[in-house]
Amino acid sequence: MKTCPVCHQSYSDEVEVCPRDRARLVFKDAPARFGPPVTAPTQRTSAFASSSPPAKSPEFQVISQQPGNIKAFLAGGVALALIAAGILYLLHSRPKKGEVRVNHMDGLKYVWVPAGAFMMGCSPDDHECYEFEKPPHEVAITNDFWMGQTEVTVDAYKRFAAARGRQMPPEPSIRGRALNPGWGDAAMPIVDVTWDDARAYCEWAGGRLPTDAEWEYAARAGTTTAMYDDLDEVAWYANNSGRQYLDSLSLWARQDQAAYEQRLSENGNSMHEVGQKPPNALGFYDLLGNVWEWTYDWWDPNFYQYSPPHDPGGATSGTERDLRGGAWTGRPRDLRVSLRSRRIPGDRDFDLGFRCADMDLP
Repeated sequence: MKTCPVCHQSYSDEVEVCPRDRARLVFKDAPARFGPPVTAPTQRTSAFASSSPPAKSPEFQVISQQPGNIKAFLAGGVALALIAAGILYLLHSRPKKGEVRVNHMDGLKYVWVPAGAFMMGCSPDDHECYEFEKPPHEVAITNDFWMGQTEVTVDAYKRFAAARGRQMPPEPSIRGRALNPGWGDAAMPIVDVTWDDARAYCEWAGGRLPTDAEWEYAARAGTTTAMYDDLDEVAWYANNSGRQYLDSLSLWARQDQAAYEQRLSENGNSMHEVGQKPPNALGFYDLLGNVWEWTYDWWDPNFYQYSPPHDPGGATSGTERDLRGGAWTGRPRDLRVSLRSRRIPGDRDFDLGFRCADMDLP
């Protein structure tokens, strides 16, 4: 007899395979070729198992960043970097006190004047002041500005006249003697210009006429004396602008104006090419002497009684415009940094010129 090793059903010896389990039969007394069926081991629970729930896998919080917020963050960073670069550029490129640059419109040099405060009007211990130079008062110039290093030259004015289709002013002369025939000396200061001529030139060159306060602030250049240096050293005036040195005080005291001018003419007195004398501490030439200079302000002899403390621009109206600096015809009293004079805006004269201010120079 044979037996199925799986279901243990007995079969005759002729049967080879259990029809039920398809297992090969074995003789009943033979050892089984296959062990008992292997069953999967049952999972046992330990008596010491913890009653706490099984530990979970670690969880991570996912923070989603909106694309718009990322862009805004990056844009803000770029903006801050650009601002910082701009500040560094401005600090590096900002002009220095007394720096000189060329204005390519008129070809002249201009000096950088930083903002600041000063005492305007009659200087301490100056006993030659007129009443309209008083009282001395503190003035703040709140904006930096450029101002012409020299008076406007004949050459520069010719550029302007050609560009704007204007005529040159009448040629200057004193008592019949030509001072610059045919405007041949291009380095001489332009003279015989009206206030409107001067204003139009400065606007063409990219600026304007300086105010009285700006002019005096630049002329003083930190000094508090009536003259920023020894007059003979820095200025052309009646004493030293001719062939022989004159005593203009004595001449003026004993002669009338016509006789005074005649004596100057006979002595060959005249304006001189700009920039021949040493400059002041800021680098300006001929702020005292050579030629009178038109300024922006209307003339008011009482203006200092009510002048504002910041950036005064003169009276709001008037019939005359202010002049500054004195000229080659003047006595020493006429060449003090606090002195103000005046002329009708349409006047022309052989000792009347100008310089410009407030350009926007690269």
